[in-house]
Amino acid sequence: MSFEDNCTMKILYKAQQEGYGILSQVCYDAQSAIALVRAAERCRSPAILQLFPVTLMYGKGPFLQFCLNLAHQANVPIAVHLDHATDPEHLELALSLAEQGIAFDSIMVDASHAETDEENIAIARPYIERAKKCGVPVEVELGRLEGGEAGLRMISDAKLTNPQKAETFIKETGAVILAPSIGNLHGSYLKPPNFRLEIVRELRKTLGHGIPICLHGTDELPDELFRECIRNGVSKINVNSWARDPYVKRLSETLLTKTMPEAIEEATEVFAEVCERFFKLFESAGKA
Repeated sequence: MSFEDNCTMKILYKAQQEGYGILSQVCYDAQSAIALVRAAERCRSPAILQLFPVTLMYGKGPFLQFCLNLAHQANVPIAVHLDHATDPEHLELALSLAEQGIAFDSIMVDASHAETDEENIAIARPYIERAKKCGVPVEVELGRLEGGEAGLRMISDAKLTNPQKAETFIKETGAVILAPSIGNLHGSYLKPPNFRLEIVRELRKTLGHGIPICLHGTDELPDELFRECIRNGVSKINVNSWARDPYVKRLSETLLTKTMPEAIEEATEVFAEVCERFFKLFESAGKA
């Protein structure tokens, strides 16, 4: 199936062709979703509004529909993506909503906890085939990232991606976005990250330009490392705590001294300002 008309893929293909990165920002509530869209419109940047399964399970179809309406009615291209759908109940909810016409623009079927690549493929493929029938492209992880984030399964025993296995892995799963393990991890880096960018370069050669590459594990990364990843072929960049933490801090502080609408507006702007910084850093500002 071709995904040329799919919102996520159109955004990523264009970024890949023109050499910039796409902010795929995790949003936990309506305010953070509004902040991302507000920032994207101000910067004239494409973006991806990303939800964790825990947020989908909390808000279910009505919240997903809100995010889809918000993103698709923006005056710049914004897609809605489900990140790290690992558990059967999360995948079942996302796919059953898609079958009812409330579909994410893309989802990640994450079976990286499997012992082998073959087991990863066996777990992921039935979900990917079902998603395809709904016109939903799927991201997968080859290798394994350590760590965990809010609402995500904790993973240990990291396994670097083998670029030689990528082509077969993509073909066997039917996925169209690849998240590699290159020394990145979820959560805080205990020592300076040592990214194996040669893996990204090799993947780019092996997979050509039909498969966008997604960078996970971006907490606390220096700006230059983000730029290097983009230069080496990464087009989708997942971001979480950079915007979340200052947003929560400002909201909790201002609720003590201001009305709730005032506090929400201030916190929304804090979140939006972080998004704007990334649009400029990833050079997607002005590309919409």
